[in-house]
Amino acid sequence: MTQSAWSGPAGRGLHVAIIMDGNGRWAAARGWPRAAGHRAGALAVRRVVEAARRSGVATLTLYAFSSDNWARPAREVATLMRLFRVHLGAETPRCVANGIRLSVIGRRDRLPARLVAAIAAAEAETARPGPAAMLLRIAVDYSARDAVVRAAAGGATGDGLTRETFEARLNQVCHGEGPAPDVDLLIRTGGEQRLSDFLLWECAYAELLFTDRMWPDFGPADLERALDEFHRRERRFGRVSATPPGRALAGG
Repeated sequence: MTQSAWSGPAGRGLHVAIIMDGNGRWAAARGWPRAAGHRAGALAVRRVVEAARRSGVATLTLYAFSSDNWARPAREVATLMRLFRVHLGAETPRCVANGIRLSVIGRRDRLPARLVAAIAAAEAETARPGPAAMLLRIAVDYSARDAVVRAAAGGATGDGLTRETFEARLNQVCHGEGPAPDVDLLIRTGGEQRLSDFLLWECAYAELLFTDRMWPDFGPADLERALDEFHRRERRFGRVSATPPGRALAGG
């Protein structure tokens, strides 16, 4: 994997991606409107981002709004767009104070103009030169399949298309600032067990972890358990296990 142009640990550290699912069902279970679940989910984002930074995660990518989510009721979509904008403004100073660099990936041509302006301002304000504690990527109006198609449509150069040049093109069409490392651990909350068109290329060898906990209830302890589970797994990347089967059994 090519190293990120971003100067910091993201090119070599742990990349965790999270599908933040269950906001609406969390609210419905309490007899509340779905908007209440989205507001609670925004508070969970703050807790998890801070916990990820403390745990040494180098890159954290959060799935906030998929391209398919445009099919939701117009009122819910408008609420989500407003929440994105408000929380970008509120959380940017926290990101700056904690050395977190923000990047929003996905399409921007269909987003409200005020949200696009808020994204640009947040990215500029957190883009301080030199190393940062963590790269936080928020996926908004994002579709992995659409991104792959648009990257492929860019065509190969005269030297041909390689994984590295395609990854660079893929990141470019998603508005990323440089190729991020492949995803190491993908977490999905809310009990569903699917990728939902999220980082399909980058998750080729990701470890997958699904939890029944709804996103508004997901917190630092849940993230820590997920990281502990990740570190217990053996990642072979197509190679033979380094631990002989007998020895693994003997050790429990």
